[in-house]
Formats: sequence, structure tokens, C-alpha cells
Amino acid sequence: MSKVAVIMGSTSDLPVMQDAVDILEGFDLEVEVDIVSAHRTPEKLFEYGKTAHERGIKVIIAGAGGAAHLPGMIASLSPLPVIGVPVKSSNSIDGWDSVLSILQMPGGVPVATVALDGAKNAGILAAQIIGASDKCTLDKILVYKEGLKEKVIEGAKTVKK
Repeated sequence: MSKVAVIMGSTSDLPVMQDAVDILEGFDLEVEVDIVSAHRTPEKLFEYGKTAHERGIKVIIAGAGGAAHLPGMIASLSPLPVIGVPVKSSNSIDGWDSVLSILQMPGGVPVATVALDGAKNAGILAAQIIGASDKCTLDKILVYKEGLKEKVIEGAKTVKK
């Protein structure tokens, strides 16, 4: 079974990041959740980034608010794809600081970035990355996408009545 890491800078990020955990579990993917602060636990960050692939992790989703260094630092250390989730936190400048910190990575250190508080999309993107080489996960994504289509069709019927 493929494993996805969902990490965040502090427990205050969990209400947002839980959306990624929930969607990944819905695709029957194993999820490793941890708190890894770029500023308060740099040694843990270095160890985590350098060894995640050795634990079978295929994709890392990293959520952070404020200065939001976690996704970029993890991406600088890990050979795995990293998806950054900017989190609108209490010390954030309306979330823009987090968005720009994650979005504006230097060449050679990519971080795929989703919308502010967009952990659900981060989870879907991680599943799609895994689905590119895992037919079982791909099939679940196809069913999920069909479900989205059906919701729109049903919504359109309701509006027309």
C-alpha cells in the first residue's frame, strides 16, 4: 500500500490538514501524520525530510501558516514530490504570506502549491500522483471524479425544477 505523509508546523494547523487525511483515507491510502516545525524542531525537519522515502512514503503534503517555511525546507531535503498547503493562521497576513512563501520557490526546489487552506485538493493531488503508477488508486480516483460529475448533474436537475 502506498503511503502519504501529512505534516504541519503545529497542532493549530490540524483542523485544515485533516481534510487531506480524510480524502487520502477515502482512497484507502496509508497516511502518516506528524508535527514537524521548520523553526522549532529543525533537527526533526532535517531527519524527516532526508528519510521519508526510506519509510515507504511516496508523497509529502506539508501545511504551514505565517512564514510557511516547512514545505520548501522539506522539498529541499527530500527526493519525494511535496505539496504545500498554505494555512491561514492567527499570525498570518490574511494568508498571503503563507501562499507566497510556498508558491515562490527557487528553481530546482519545486513545491506544488494548492489554495489557501486547500488541504482537500492536496490530498486529491497526492492520490493522483500515486494513481499515475498504481491502477487500484487510479480506479478510485476515476470513481471519485464520476461522483463529482453526478453531483453537478443532480444539482442542475434541482435548480431546473
